[in-house]
Amino acid sequence: MRDLRVTVDIDEYAEGAVLLDGLEDAIIGIVEDFGSPGRKILYSKPRILHILQERDLMTMGEAEEFYDYNILGLYVGELTPVFLDLEITPIKKEDGWEYQLTE
Repeated sequence: MRDLRVTVDIDEYAEGAVLLDGLEDAIIGIVEDFGSPGRKILYSKPRILHILQERDLMTMGEAEEFYDYNILGLYVGELTPVFLDLEITPIKKEDGWEYQLTE
């Protein structure tokens, strides 16, 4: 697979999507689903936790609690961001599929 890097204008591509201030470095994608009025921003939970620890000097426990209550629990309409908790890699085996955590 080739690595093509194209600049995306989030405001144009995901018009109306909710962006979380100060967590821009945790954005990993734009998602869509059937029935939604538009696209949503996809954030990485591990990146958010890292930002909270580095920027706000939180412990991992404090960062997880803050994330659960203030970020994951946030609802601001149909275009509320979504969060990737674990990234996995599918591995094809002779007898089916195996899934490994991506580091």
